[in-house]
Amino acid sequence: MAAGIVIHDAHFPGRAPVDAYGNGGFRFADMSHKGSILCLPSGIHGWKPADPSALDVPDFDRVLAEAGDIEILLVGTGKELRPLPQSLRKALKDAGISSDPMSTGAAVRTYNVLLAEDRAVAAALIAVD
Repeated sequence: MAAGIVIHDAHFPGRAPVDAYGNGGFRFADMSHKGSILCLPSGIHGWKPADPSALDVPDFDRVLAEAGDIEILLVGTGKELRPLPQSLRKALKDAGISSDPMSTGAAVRTYNVLLAEDRAVAAALIAVD
């Protein structure tokens, strides 16, 4: 018997600029994704967090797993800048990653510039309406 529809985490295997954001998602590489995303050296992945005030270290496990290839992590915290929890800032710093929280729009723009400069940048972007 068929298992029905199986939904997998979204993944784009490569680095690409974010072409647009809003309406609860993002567009990149001629694709679109509904929900939040992680832009990492390994590719662009769907990301579960939707509440910037509830971010925690386990939300960033995939980022920490790729820490050797990331110098700067831009964290798009939605429509407004929200500080990252101390435990998260410490975990990222201990992994050698400089974290910079900002609004999602600012994070997208900054990510695109740093990506074009071929910097070791990653982004954790919470979707906005």
